[in-house]
Amino acid sequence: EALAEHRDDAVVAPGEVKVELPVDAHIPVEYVPHERLRLEAYKRLADAATDVQVDEVAAELLDRYGPLPDPVEALLAVARFRVLARSAGLAEVIVQGSNVRFHPVELAESGQMRLTRLYPGTLVKPAVRTIMVPRPVTAPVGGQPLRGAELLAWASDLIVAVLAPARPTASQTESPS
Repeated sequence: EALAEHRDDAVVAPGEVKVELPVDAHIPVEYVPHERLRLEAYKRLADAATDVQVDEVAAELLDRYGPLPDPVEALLAVARFRVLARSAGLAEVIVQGSNVRFHPVELAESGQMRLTRLYPGTLVKPAVRTIMVPRPVTAPVGGQPLRGAELLAWASDLIVAVLAPARPTASQTESPS
């Protein structure tokens, strides 16, 4: 942590992922009227380490309060995104101007080539272990920046395509007979 402070990096607790994307994700007071219960649900979602844990919170909310409103569905999507980002070793996914910043990222040269091929205009900053990817827009000319579920899906696709650790296939894990 001291080294991170010295380098002006944000000090983030192990496993914590800071997600700052324009998504209307919250638990409305009308849905869960008691503040303590809302805060408890937020904490459980922030602490969720797996999609199964996120699904458990969703099932409990559905059971106790009825159908999930759109902002709660978005909150669950952000929690699932946080699980994915954590599995890829990320600590931050933040919109900065016209870019989305992913940190920390360490890519081999082949990974950098794949990233810049799939996401033209990406800036790779190996010294600070950061990539800045141009934020997608709705249309090439005059389009608006993506928001909400569409931006989450785009960022998830980027993590899966470029940053997530390669998972062995069934044929790679089977032992020869």
